[in-house]
Amino acid sequence: MVGWVVLVTGGQAGIGRATAIAFARQGAIVVVAGRREEAGVELVKDLRAFGSNAEFIKADVRREDDVRLMIDRTVARFGRLDVAVNNAGTEGTPGPVAEQTPASYAAVFDTNVLGVLLCMKHELRVMQAQGFGNVVNISSTMGSRGAANASLYVASKHAVEGLTKSAALEAAAFGVRVNAIAPGPIETAMLDRFAGSGERKAGMLAGIPLRRSGKPEELADAILFVASDKASFITGQIIGVNGGRTAS
Repeated sequence: MVGWVVLVTGGQAGIGRATAIAFARQGAIVVVAGRREEAGVELVKDLRAFGSNAEFIKADVRREDDVRLMIDRTVARFGRLDVAVNNAGTEGTPGPVAEQTPASYAAVFDTNVLGVLLCMKHELRVMQAQGFGNVVNISSTMGSRGAANASLYVASKHAVEGLTKSAALEAAAFGVRVNAIAPGPIETAMLDRFAGSGERKAGMLAGIPLRRSGKPEELADAILFVASDKASFITGQIIGVNGGRTAS
């Protein structure tokens, strides 16, 4: 992966940060994109300490002009785009279906679904012209099952998986792979917010056969594998990294 150009959206914390660091350690050029500029600039300093020619681009994946500029700036600066990790996402506000509103729907779907769609639109635009590239979307264990009081998040991740499979069928024609990683509970600030309490978090982890939450670095390792040449015959797949949560 030395010299590969890798874009990670939502890379300032959690899974995105761990992924950016993992690629940097492999010698990749890492572009981190997100809304929080200060955190992004600090991360770039860390990535450069690993020898990566890293950059931060301030972008909101909900806005197509931002996404277009993010991709065009990456290609203008580095000449190509080898890997795109579409990680930016939000859990929204948990609650029953009967309490959801158009505003709460938009708050989740604009980032988790529209954001992924816009990113893939412009990433694949570049990758099709190149004739190579690799897209990795971030779904969730909830992308293939239901969860009470999390209907909008669940529905958004189901949509991400549908987008991933459809884009993979289209992109295969020009030599580009598209997959998704579907994590279970990962030790991040999002998990703590989603759980809401230590007791509820413990209850969530009790349903994991490995009896623990995952580490962001474990997700990053899976993303690196899927993006690597070792996974060259894998496309259109949803790869669970969840401690056995979906084994039964």
